Amino acid sequence: MATKSALLMAAAAACALGGTAEAATAKRGSFGKLADGREVASVTLANSRGVSVTMIAYGATIQSLVMPDRNGRKADVALGYDNIGLYETKPQYFGGIVGRFGNRLAEGRFKLDGRTYQTPVNNGKNALHGGTRGSDKVLWDVVSVKSGPTASVTFRYVSRDGEMGYPGTLTVDAIHSLDEKNHLTIEYRATTDKATVINLTNHNYWNLSGEGSSNGAMGHVVTIPADTYLPTDDGAIPTGEFKSVTGTVFDFRKPRAVGDRVRDASDQQIVWGRGYDHNWVIGRQVIAGQQLMARVQDPASGRGFELWSNQPGLQFYSGNFFDATSHGKSGKIYRMGDAIVMEPQNFPDAPNQKGFPSARLDPGQTYRNVMTYRLTTGQVAKKKR
Repeated sequence: MATKSALLMAAAAACALGGTAEAATAKRGSFGKLADGREVASVTLANSRGVSVTMIAYGATIQSLVMPDRNGRKADVALGYDNIGLYETKPQYFGGIVGRFGNRLAEGRFKLDGRTYQTPVNNGKNALHGGTRGSDKVLWDVVSVKSGPTASVTFRYVSRDGEMGYPGTLTVDAIHSLDEKNHLTIEYRATTDKATVINLTNHNYWNLSGEGSSNGAMGHVVTIPADTYLPTDDGAIPTGEFKSVTGTVFDFRKPRAVGDRVRDASDQQIVWGRGYDHNWVIGRQVIAGQQLMARVQDPASGRGFELWSNQPGLQFYSGNFFDATSHGKSGKIYRMGDAIVMEPQNFPDAPNQKGFPSARLDPGQTYRNVMTYRLTTGQVAKKKR
């Protein structure tokens, strides 16, 4: 047990540093009940700098992400719904974890150890984001909630062998954390009892001017440090080619507004995707640390972020398929281009493409996708007197 003098010395040291240490908080709540009567837990992480993020256990979903702008005005920058019923009846992948295999699998099939597996087809003739009932459409358990210098919540889901056609019982932890540096980190960890394939990522829709803002997201300035991207066929399945971004609408090596060429019909890739819905090649394998995936800045509000991850690919989607049939938390209709998605991940259709990084996970191994959003508000720090 600490002595009284030791406690006094610690308090004096804190005062010498300018006051007591600040800590982020984690608060549990409820987001209502599913149609079958199960309760949907919510957890809100908040720091002293005005940033807060609310997750719900349905899909381990980011339901809200509040940030101040350069003038200190707060806004929710994550698209989504204000009630659980809409997440069930009109799913749009808002803020959820997508998998088991995020992105697309050609014709929903893949081979593993000589056996062909079939997953549900839900995107034309292909499978998208794990099939008709992917990890964004199931109820996760809340296994840990912590406040402190870094506040966090851990969700867990056990996907049984054969679920959505995938082999192996897969146990997934989704850990969301927020610190006083405005770093929002999402880490996915998974283990299996049988060889399987996996590609998990987060599908948050960002509008840094504020969810439902009339500005939309086409004015967001994006930088992606990638020399190549993966062109696709008309079903958004990569052709296997690694194509240089030089001289194309896919060159974001220097900052450029999303809307500059998102409608450029001179590029067949843009025509097929109705905009950007492609994977940029950041590397060729998962790395031990993190590498810069993208920078995003909203000139209108001053808000922005840097995205770092250990993954080789970045799927950048420009919200091309919003058709004004959904309305969000602010009561505003979501239209084409009202948000963007930045997804660190393995390459689409990786199990079927020989030149892509392996998506295989074996017993005894741990899958990890760790992504950090280094949030910026555009505010100038005030000098302490």
